Amino acid sequence: MSPFKIPVAAMAGVALLGASVPAAAQTPSDLRDLVGARAGQAEGEVQNRGYVFVRTQEGGNSKWSYWRRGGDCVQITTTDGRYAAIDRMDRNLCDGGGSHDNGSNAAAAVLAGAAVIGLAAALAHHNRNHDDRDERHDDDYSRGYQDALYGATYDRNDSEAYHDGYLAGESERSNRRASNTDHVRRAPWAAQQACSARADDFQNRPRGSSAPISVREEGGDWRMVMGTGPYRSVCVVSDDGRVRGIDPY
Repeated sequence: MSPFKIPVAAMAGVALLGASVPAAAQTPSDLRDLVGARAGQAEGEVQNRGYVFVRTQEGGNSKWSYWRRGGDCVQITTTDGRYAAIDRMDRNLCDGGGSHDNGSNAAAAVLAGAAVIGLAAALAHHNRNHDDRDERHDDDYSRGYQDALYGATYDRNDSEAYHDGYLAGESERSNRRASNTDHVRRAPWAAQQACSARADDFQNRPRGSSAPISVREEGGDWRMVMGTGPYRSVCVVSDDGRVRGIDPY
């Protein structure tokens, strides 16, 4: 049995969702305990259980992410920041419909883990600027970050640390959505990776904090606008990942 536990409040949220929760038979047994959990907490647990992120679709106040493990494919529905449903799907849905190459799927897998890295970087930056390292403060900041990242409603009765975390999470959500578009994915994977690493160094952030949010071909190279939380930079790179230069945006 997994040590992952779902808060009572999460279970109450599932009850409110009513018919959107799938029948138990539709949910893989090893993920059943995550239905109703906060997405920010549960995403890492899905990865710990061997699943690899494939892609995400969004609509209204929900998003649908696809994960694979071997020949298994699951669809996770996130609504109001919680896992509303986890359904076993046809494996073809985790093949990207043949429209994305291995580089694009690899990019999506990196983005799946960006929440943890982005949160760590944002919290460290916030604490340096505000000289805050109180455990309660960090917990509130982290909760606000995760709520914004996964589309939960802003809690107006929460703390200032929650507010700051929510703003940082909104920036990261915007970066991840932009980076996951077909427009950005058309750039070579090697070029994306090289500029992501250079932007991390440029902004003095941990590896994996930066992502391309806009790209265009320029004289045989790629010009990429890089998002590192709320900060922007411009990276020029070759198809095979040779960075020509990086500057503030």
